[in-house]
Amino acid sequence: MSIGIGGSTAEIELNKLTDMTTDIAPIALAEYQQRIAKAQQLMREQNISALYLNAGTNLTYFTGTAWYASERLVGAILPAEGDLVYIAPWFEVSTLSGFMQIKAEVASWHEHESPYELVIDTLQKMNIEQGTIAVDESTAFFAVDGMMNAAKSQNLSLNFTSSKGITAGCRMLKTASEIALLQRAKDMTMVVHRAVAKILMVGITTSQVTDFINKAHIKLGAPKGSSFCIVLFGQDTAYPHGVKEPKTLETNDMVLIDTGCLVQGYNSDITRSYVFGEASEKQRAVWLHEKTAQRQGFEAAKISSPCEAVDIAVRHYLETQGYGPDYQVPGLPHRTGHGVGLDIHEWPYLVRGDKTPLAAGMCFSNEPMLCLYGEFGVRLEDHFYMTAAGPKWFSEPAHTIDDPFGYEA
Repeated sequence: MSIGIGGSTAEIELNKLTDMTTDIAPIALAEYQQRIAKAQQLMREQNISALYLNAGTNLTYFTGTAWYASERLVGAILPAEGDLVYIAPWFEVSTLSGFMQIKAEVASWHEHESPYELVIDTLQKMNIEQGTIAVDESTAFFAVDGMMNAAKSQNLSLNFTSSKGITAGCRMLKTASEIALLQRAKDMTMVVHRAVAKILMVGITTSQVTDFINKAHIKLGAPKGSSFCIVLFGQDTAYPHGVKEPKTLETNDMVLIDTGCLVQGYNSDITRSYVFGEASEKQRAVWLHEKTAQRQGFEAAKISSPCEAVDIAVRHYLETQGYGPDYQVPGLPHRTGHGVGLDIHEWPYLVRGDKTPLAAGMCFSNEPMLCLYGEFGVRLEDHFYMTAAGPKWFSEPAHTIDDPFGYEA
């Protein structure tokens, strides 16, 4: 049996866990103000008159106001010059005010009224009747369509475009406080990975493992538990996001566990693959190829190089080992990695075609999964962030297939 795998119980391992979030510092008001100032600077540079932020992570990022998106429009309008104004249903105004970090006026609408006309009316009150409006790229089409039709009905010369140049332009470069929150989330999930590996036994189901992981995240200080969880055994591990009817654990199965949590809204997302029992020669070889590919990607992450360079380096190495070519399996059927922050997947991406220059403050997953359909798969996923001196790991990569958590390293 691999070191650190099996031999314990859920009760024993849960009792070892304590809250890891008691000393964390949330994002300060001054940082939200700095984010708004940067967004307005980018708007002026890009000749954008105003930015509409929809309920969701963009609204949270710039205002600290955490609100869910639904068919009822909730958001905020930020002009290139001047103060932000929230948009919300009248009956939600009191509740919304309690969630605000950035306090501001709320323009409200009743259920029989059009929130889209309210958006246009609010723009007019800001003296914006022409120019370009950047709309949060996560906004549902029906809302964007409603705004466009409302502007047209008032004969305003407004153009609507995606906010990506502003929102991604700000969010892809993390501050020290954001990196600290990301670090703590990842530290917590690594503790969970070590704990869950110890409770594995023949016959355990994926739902039992998922339940333990959720409880473990809660004990460590994530109030909502796991933000997601993928647990796979044996042949099922070849499928990146799982199968309809997952199998129970058997001796010598490959195990794949991918999970994460939120700390002040910031995501962890870490995967470990190892064998429950004795690894075969093929399992050993593929696991080592995966670890080496992950390392190749990390070493290719250089300041000012395009994001795609990481993915290209990984695929080049894998092709030398007989995988692929390109996205073919056996091999790596998806991108090498994604940005991470308030969204678990955000810009930029480690994939061919993304030519965004790597810069200090960018944070990424590194997960060049190897899929061998009908046999097994291996995904080792760790995250790193860019510094002026190059990449730095958030989580220490797996050590060996026999000692994945480095107990004897």
